Amino acid sequence: MSKTWTPDSWRSKPIQQVPDYPDAEAVKAVESTLATYPPLVFAGEARKLRKQLARVAEGEGFLLQGGDCAEAFVEHHPDNIRDFFRVFLQMAAVLTFAAASPVVKVGRIAGQFAKPRSSPTETVDGVELPSYRGDIINDTEFTAESRIPDPQRMVMAYRQSAATLNLLRAFAQGGYANLDHVQQWTMDFLKDSPQGPRYRELAERITEAMAFMRACGVDPSTTEALRSTDFFTSHEALLLGYEQAFTRVDSTTGMHYATSGHMLWIGDRTRQLDHAHVEFFRGIENPVGLKCGPSLTPDELLRLIDVLNPENEAGRLTLITRFGADRVFDHLPGLVKAVKREGYKVLWSCDPMHGNVVKAANGYKTRPFERILKEVESFFAVHRSEGTYPGGIHVEMTGKNVTECTGGAHAISEDDLSDRYHTVCDPRLNADQALELAFLIADNIKKDRASRQASAIAPY
Repeated sequence: MSKTWTPDSWRSKPIQQVPDYPDAEAVKAVESTLATYPPLVFAGEARKLRKQLARVAEGEGFLLQGGDCAEAFVEHHPDNIRDFFRVFLQMAAVLTFAAASPVVKVGRIAGQFAKPRSSPTETVDGVELPSYRGDIINDTEFTAESRIPDPQRMVMAYRQSAATLNLLRAFAQGGYANLDHVQQWTMDFLKDSPQGPRYRELAERITEAMAFMRACGVDPSTTEALRSTDFFTSHEALLLGYEQAFTRVDSTTGMHYATSGHMLWIGDRTRQLDHAHVEFFRGIENPVGLKCGPSLTPDELLRLIDVLNPENEAGRLTLITRFGADRVFDHLPGLVKAVKREGYKVLWSCDPMHGNVVKAANGYKTRPFERILKEVESFFAVHRSEGTYPGGIHVEMTGKNVTECTGGAHAISEDDLSDRYHTVCDPRLNADQALELAFLIADNIKKDRASRQASAIAPY
């Protein structure tokens, strides 16, 4: 691989999962226009996230990364953003308090518009059309016109991302994230949920702790960490022309940062070592993620780490594993052993969603909740066995009361899927299921911490 890197050096490489735009000149014009727009995030914010992820990689925290499968233009509403953020705060509260672990909060939001597809076309009732690739590229409507890639959609994606970020920053820094509000974060439908009592008990304990700290002179009005929170954005950087347009030189360091999001990741379908996505990612200074699926061998992973994190810096690279509940023990131990043997500083995170998609008898794509839980449990078990740190979770979720994943405490069945199946792409956890998952992870973090403490004090 050439030592020389520029924001457009990826263009000389083979590339996967790109749309076939009918007008190349129109694409260039849009990309040129976007390159004149203000950045969505700032290099200093990306550096701050990288430092926080470095601490997680060293076993001092936990990464909570989640959000929509694919953001949709038509669902861009402040209530939807608020509901997502509220559930995210609930999950973080569970992980932080119940597991006594700092939580780094990274949303799949304000940029998660492009989706890789297993096939370039899809067929409905004998009609074959290009696949839907996300709102930044084409439309979900199954017509020939709607499925034509439209470069102007990149401008719409930018504007929606900017508006979403504006609201998220207000929520995170404007008082909504104040721990005094932990009781108020309960969603209406969560009040009747089996998880409701457990969350309310946790909220009461946090309230008691806040009262104790006030008595000791520590108050949210004077302590920023109690009244606000750091919240970062992330997405799969699939559309590299868009990403290049927002790759800017940081004035304080002279380094290149992708300013479309704080953290970007490479998908399992686009991680070829000599291809365009790896080439683009190796030159940006953001913290980056790499999806690791069943086809990834230990040797391939080591070569990718060498390219993406040549200085072996903690916080630079997050490995997001996605195998499927029944295949974790077949694939993860080999990857973990190889990385540990080489002494690479990475953050291990579990994506229990993408390997567990099944088709219900009624035709709906779904993800059984018990398979999601099983993959998470297996992820923790492997790291416990190997003496490595399971540092994060990566989930597709929403703050809406959808019925897209079966199972969970409410026992959503396949027959229930049609009630509130709203995703434009893959099924997501609803708020109830997301909170149930957070409690499971908190329990596993406590087990992991107890195991490490026992090992530390064990006699020789």
